[in-house]
Amino acid sequence: MDLESPPTYWLTRFVILRLLGVIYAIAFLVAINQIIPLIGSHGLLPVELYLNRVSTALGSVSAGFLRLPSLFWFWHSDTALLTIAWAGFIISCVVAAGFANALMLMVLWVFYISIKHVGQEWYGYGWEIQLTETGFLAIFLCPLLDLRPFPKREPPFPIIVLFRWLIFRIMLGAGLIKIRGDEIWRDATALYYHFETQPIPGPLSRWFHFLPHAVLKTGVWFNHLGELVAPWFVFWPRLARHIAGVVIVLFQFNIILSGNLSFLNWLTIIPALACFDDGFWARLLPRRLVRMAETAAANAEESSPMRITAWVATALIAILSIQPAINLLSPSQIMNTSFDPLGLVNTYGAFGTVGKERLNVVFEGTLDANPDDKANWQPYIYKGLPVSLNKRPPQIAPYQLRLDWQMWFAAMSSPEEYPWTLHLVWKLLHNDPGSVSLFKSNPFPNQPPRYIRAVLYQYTFAKPVMLKGFSGSANG
Repeated sequence: MDLESPPTYWLTRFVILRLLGVIYAIAFLVAINQIIPLIGSHGLLPVELYLNRVSTALGSVSAGFLRLPSLFWFWHSDTALLTIAWAGFIISCVVAAGFANALMLMVLWVFYISIKHVGQEWYGYGWEIQLTETGFLAIFLCPLLDLRPFPKREPPFPIIVLFRWLIFRIMLGAGLIKIRGDEIWRDATALYYHFETQPIPGPLSRWFHFLPHAVLKTGVWFNHLGELVAPWFVFWPRLARHIAGVVIVLFQFNIILSGNLSFLNWLTIIPALACFDDGFWARLLPRRLVRMAETAAANAEESSPMRITAWVATALIAILSIQPAINLLSPSQIMNTSFDPLGLVNTYGAFGTVGKERLNVVFEGTLDANPDDKANWQPYIYKGLPVSLNKRPPQIAPYQLRLDWQMWFAAMSSPEEYPWTLHLVWKLLHNDPGSVSLFKSNPFPNQPPRYIRAVLYQYTFAKPVMLKGFSGSANG
């Protein structure tokens, strides 16, 4: 493709939609595997009880629906939860395979926002609203019905700009929350601690942790380059925009290598891809794809309804962006917050503060009659949360273990702040299959434990796991 001609975005759309399909598929697969033990009828936080509390607090079911739009207001059985999750997964796989239109992407968006709005704290992470915002924008990249990877309709340029606006807010929001939130980001020492204390370390996290301090400080400055400098160039002409996109994508891959942050970083790459036009992709993608895009561009037909719809969506996003933009400029900036019920334009950020020690809560059970320290306590091992130093942390991301993530937060709090942990203890005492399935294995496969205790440990890469604090027990 001629680099001197006005940029086109046929290949950009192709790559964005394929990666979005993969992320959607992973997100729905997580729901398939975990949604029932987490929010099912016998889950840790049952969806029916939650919807009843919301409708009571807001005065009616209709008020609850307007505040938290979700298909599950109308049908929220375990069958309903799994039906939506499986349907979303299947459609996502079709999109990932190269076939997408606006109708399919609308269905995916409705399905996922329905899960997110009833997922409670299990779905309270920034990448959940980021996925719904990204998925909403993607609807307007495609024709309504044409499924072909390279349809006759050109990608609307206003939507490409909205993707750039999204990556601008994601990156700048994350950078500003760090500079404003914690001195160790300002003095470039944050990475002395981050790799060890992040929610779920990955296989390479220990290697990153023990890099020389000079290298770790350089990593912080690269973080600031990616989050505070590069975003300003995503709207510039081609060369500056391409450089900014490369910096952002490389920064995300660095985070992917050093931790297990769910699908956050892969999702963040998607709007960054809007920095690249077809001239960029023509150098990287197979020649067959490039020829298909060139043929589509040569035979393109303009669609007035698609163009008008794109501009309407742009105007809506512009209006809804006012409050998030004000938040970016505010010294009391908040992160990972929606300002409208549909989460169309949000504010983002991550690791505004970095802890300097890592605490893990480990649940242990025993069959012994006397639950003292001499009893034979057997731990419930997490699937991803690190407990043993003699085992390398597994690679989990882009998959997400939602119990493990919440236990990272719970270890820094109290049972009063996380009351579902007491419900979890009760379920472990009764060998509840759903709750036990959230752990790597069941240490009591044949009969329930007589007692469960929660022990708080300190975990470090450099020394053995040490007993840090409390232990308690509950009689079955």
